[in-house]
Amino acid sequence: MKTLNSPTHQQRVIYEPIKCYLLGKPEALETYPFDNKTAVFKVQDKMFALLSFREGEYQINLKCDPQEAIMLRDVFDAVKPGYHMNKVHWNTVVLDGSLPQGEIQRMIDLSYSLVVKGLKKSIRQGLEARYGSAVIYNLLEPK
Repeated sequence: MKTLNSPTHQQRVIYEPIKCYLLGKPEALETYPFDNKTAVFKVQDKMFALLSFREGEYQINLKCDPQEAIMLRDVFDAVKPGYHMNKVHWNTVVLDGSLPQGEIQRMIDLSYSLVVKGLKKSIRQGLEARYGSAVIYNLLEPK
């Protein structure tokens, strides 16, 4: 029986690949600073994603360019202004299966890149030197 506090098998099937994709980002760390249900993903101690189970659904908060944030909200019903975040720069994406996995990954890539670009120059350049700009900013050609 599904309750608002327990995800279904189908919801967990959506959640796991997203969590793995987040952790696949260079130097990404998963932390739980708020509670044991809200995973905060950081790079160099700066948050680039929050993954939580709220109101009976998994949701992910991602940083976004302000213009694109508005466009994504207009195009996808599952994309909303960032819950408990700066609504100009953050979106909440409801992981209900309505968005293609590739689009969610693209939004994660953008969030990660925006956060890295905002890091102190020496830290950003260190990441770029260790992993390459193509990996950090996901400039690789799709396979």
